[in-house]
Parts: sequence; structure tokens; C-alpha cells
Amino acid sequence: MFGKWFGRKDQPNGGNGKDDSPHLIELRNVVKEYETAAGKFLALKGVSLTVEKGEFVAIIGKSGSGKSTLINMVTGIDRPSSGQVYVAGTRVDQLSENRMAQWRGRSLGVIFQFFQLLPTLTVIENVMLPMDFCNMYTPRERYERAMNLLSQVEMEVHANKLPSACSGGQQQRVAIARALANDPPILVADEPTGNLDSKTADAIFTLFTKLVTDDNKTIVMVTHDMDLAKQVTHAVIVADGEIVQQHDMSKGAIPDLESEPETIYA
Repeated sequence: MFGKWFGRKDQPNGGNGKDDSPHLIELRNVVKEYETAAGKFLALKGVSLTVEKGEFVAIIGKSGSGKSTLINMVTGIDRPSSGQVYVAGTRVDQLSENRMAQWRGRSLGVIFQFFQLLPTLTVIENVMLPMDFCNMYTPRERYERAMNLLSQVEMEVHANKLPSACSGGQQQRVAIARALANDPPILVADEPTGNLDSKTADAIFTLFTKLVTDDNKTIVMVTHDMDLAKQVTHAVIVADGEIVQQHDMSKGAIPDLESEPETIYA
């Protein structure tokens, strides 16, 4: 689907040397500690996790369990207090801020719950922005690629609108097109359907599934949607800063998700 359009070019490893992890994503004994008014708070307590290419992973847990902190380690938005983070051939936790921004722009597509589209740019300008930032493709290719991506998410007729003229579901579609702008191997989504109605959420999830099955993308998604959590390939349950359970969903749904979801889910 997306993969046939404009293959990536000029994309170096982006890290400080070659990765020594055999996995697409690997967290090794990651600890994240914050200083608060009440003292030290451990958001992550020695978390280890691997994700392989082509997996669709759901990170599930109560509010405050550490699931968003966990994916912030993957995106480099936050850094571990100790431990190692390897993503797409790069030791992420050792990158400088400048290299981090370039690496993130080329290696990851990040999708937020509240879309985070720039309000003064049109829809197509928002999608072209990552290509401009990372100096990817020629100006003409950027426009053509952005229009193709908008077509794939059924937003091409809205290309010249400002985000404020689009519904929440439409803005999330644009955010997905923007995340795909540089053809990253990994998409990371933090509650991408949290502000959408159920019909729109299902449509967004269907789009994610196609990206995994048709384009071999890897998606790591924090979600509170029980039905969506049951449809991924790999579920990771987080509680009190630790991974307490992992499950290959091809072997059937996690019993706890079926019987007593409130014990791990909020």
C-alpha cells in the first residue's frame, strides 16, 4: 500500500555506531526515576522488552502504571535513569539532542492522542513538514508523497484546509499520514483513539492493521480500548512500573482481559 511510493533514501544509521541488539526494539533493564516534591518516584522498575519487525503491540495498564513512560523511552522523548534502549539499529539513550531529533524524524512515526498538528499549517503542509525537517525527497516528491499519503487515509480532498476545519477523526488520519511521511519502520501511538468515537476508532485501527499486514510496519500502541487490545499480535500489561504479563495474541486473548479487565485496565 504505502511501501510502493517513494522508497526512503539518504537514511544513515543515525546512532553512535552499530546496534548490538538483534531485535527491532529492545529495552534492557530500564529504570526511570523522577524527583518529586514527595521524593523520588520510580516510574519504571527495571523493564525489559523486545519487539520484532511486523508486530502490532498494545501496551495496557492503569493510569499511572508507567505505560506512557515506557513508550517515551522508545521514542527518545524521555531518557532512562539507567538501562539501555535500542531502536531500529540505534542505541537511543546515548544520542545527543541534535542527533535524537534527526534520528526520530527518520526512524519513527509518532502519533499522539491529541493529534499535535500545527494549527497555522494546512493539512498537506503538516504532512510535508517531517520531510522538510529531515531533508527527505525533492520538493516535488514531498508534495506528491504527501498527497498520496492523504489519499491513503481518505483526506486528500481536505489537503488545503487548516486542522481546525477538520473533525477529530480527520485530524487523527492526518496525524497518521504525517507519521508515515518519511516511511519509518516503526509507528508509536499514545492513545491514538482515546478522543474518537467508536466508529472512527475502529476505522483508525483498521488502518493500523493494514499498515502492519500490507506494509510490514511495526506498531507500538498504548490503548485503553478493550476491543482494540484484543486484536493486536502482542499484548504487554504494565502495572506499578513493571511489565507483569506479556501475551502472544495469536494464541488467544489474555484471560484477565476477558474476565476481570478492571484489575489491570483503566
